[in-house]
Amino acid sequence: MKIDSSIKSGSSAGFAGGTLRLGKSAGGAPSTNTGAGARVQLSQFASQLQAMESSMADTPVVDSARVAEIRQAIAEGSFRVNPDLVADKLIQTARELLSVRYG
Repeated sequence: MKIDSSIKSGSSAGFAGGTLRLGKSAGGAPSTNTGAGARVQLSQFASQLQAMESSMADTPVVDSARVAEIRQAIAEGSFRVNPDLVADKLIQTARELLSVRYG
């Protein structure tokens, strides 16, 4: 790819002198925003979500110790599946999914 040196910075890219053009003001003159003094304020809910995300980031997705226990039990032949419990949990999950979907 050849870079054309005839393109001047700030020409038609929407920038002029380090200022971003955002459009025209009511009087028809270009309005600009340099970003100086710009503020962003998050709601209390957003702050709570950030705190929850931070606390969850340190929580492992998989309980490695439990996986090791189950792997060992399978290897020893002592791991037993309770089909009634599996069926109950499956039905519970299906009900939860349906209640979310259909309200």
